Amino acid sequence: MPAVARSRIQQKNRENILDAALEVFSQHGFRGATLDQIAEGAGLSKPNLLYYFPSKEAVHTALLTGLLHTWLDPLRAMDPKGEPVAEVLAYVRRKLDLARDYPRESRLFAGEILQGAPRMRAAIEGDLKALVEEKAKILVRWMDEGRLARVDPVHLVFSVWALTQHYADFDVQVRAVLGPGHDPFTEAGGFLETLFTRLLRP
Repeated sequence: MPAVARSRIQQKNRENILDAALEVFSQHGFRGATLDQIAEGAGLSKPNLLYYFPSKEAVHTALLTGLLHTWLDPLRAMDPKGEPVAEVLAYVRRKLDLARDYPRESRLFAGEILQGAPRMRAAIEGDLKALVEEKAKILVRWMDEGRLARVDPVHLVFSVWALTQHYADFDVQVRAVLGPGHDPFTEAGGFLETLFTRLLRP
């Protein structure tokens, strides 16, 4: 088999493994997940899976590493040259869209944090912390310029996380309380825009 073809097959198998693992981990958590479940979901034998990843921990770490980049992108996109309230509202919208489009990933991330972040503490204390600090300085500058109401900038970011990821992590509860005929993300979008506009308008 040509090397290029092998490379494509290997890439596809790797993607299938990670997709299956995402489903298994988001349903059962790290402790409840098994390599047999992941292999079955990927349509591979367990020995074949172990060719790509030597352990359950390695699969989980690969998922979390990719997820962290996805999770940080909405905050990275906050433009320091933009209009402050609009930039924060756009960030809220991006985070809500992420919760809507990637609910399994959100639950995987939440599960890791609830366990004490044993497999991604370094990334949280490194890239994530540095990005939050960078954007907090921008928020403070906007406040100093009188273009944004003065609030704690880091807790503002925390509140965006809490008020958006909730809709993915507690999806069953949200839908049970709202009942049929409601679109949680559309309704949340309007509510959060009003909430943060009133909070942040100078």
